[in-house]
Amino acid sequence: MLSEIKLNDIVRQISGHYRKEALFNVKPGYQMPNKDAITHILLKIRQIMFPGYFNRDFTCNTQTEYFIGNNTIKLYTELAMQVKAALAQCEKEELNEEKLTKKTDSICSSFFCSLPNIQNLLLKDVQATFDGDPAAHSKEEIIFCYPGLFAVFIYRIAHELYQLKTPSIPRIMSEYAHSQTGIDINPGAEIGEYFFIDHGTGVVIGETAKIGNHVKIYQGVTLGALSTRSGQLLRDIKRHPTIEDDVTIYSSASILGGETVIGKGVVIGGNCFITESVPAGSRVSIKNHDISITEKKPDDSLFD
Repeated sequence: MLSEIKLNDIVRQISGHYRKEALFNVKPGYQMPNKDAITHILLKIRQIMFPGYFNRDFTCNTQTEYFIGNNTIKLYTELAMQVKAALAQCEKEELNEEKLTKKTDSICSSFFCSLPNIQNLLLKDVQATFDGDPAAHSKEEIIFCYPGLFAVFIYRIAHELYQLKTPSIPRIMSEYAHSQTGIDINPGAEIGEYFFIDHGTGVVIGETAKIGNHVKIYQGVTLGALSTRSGQLLRDIKRHPTIEDDVTIYSSASILGGETVIGKGVVIGGNCFITESVPAGSRVSIKNHDISITEKKPDDSLFD
């Protein structure tokens, strides 16, 4: 058992750390955002995006307008509580209650107005998955079962909040997706239409990555930075690659660097390690432990 002397010493040292380090002191009157509440919000938004799949109460006889309206009003209130908490804790400037409420309402209103567009993007992602995976028996199976689509769904929600400069919450969402699927997409990444992650486990997409339309990525792919040794000095600097339209990247390939551009229609073979740009229409593969870049011929089906 701990002696009274040892216990007092532990208490003295830890409380000393509290006094010396400001980060231990949560701003009075507000708590940090609640991770469980944010997960709940995500899953309820998924019910609105794909009604009938994740909500046992929804049937074809449900009045859809009431279902959407009622759930949106409830979610608005729930999200506003979390956004307000995040702003209160993370904003550099001190906001009074009036400014805090105004900024919270601005973020939440803009976010919920974006939901129809997010749903449209998700339907295109479902189509891309169905078109790209011969193992998919139906679009319904993709929506209900595929971890890649689940990760992309969360990314699209988190990205919208990221663009609205919402503190903490987008990262909480992306880390939830990471924990559930093994897919790590930073909410700051820019991803176009008809995006498909096949299998998915181990995929990493960095904050400043840019991905075009009709891009297909397999498990273990990394779109990363060449180096992060400079730490915070790299903030707001493009560190991750640009992937143009119609690119396919096979498993365990790593593409690194903010100046690296993978041109339109490129096919990247498995296990490739790429730190330089690749011209449009090329095929990249490993031969005798060296990277080989060749022109992709119309009848070349090696990777397709």
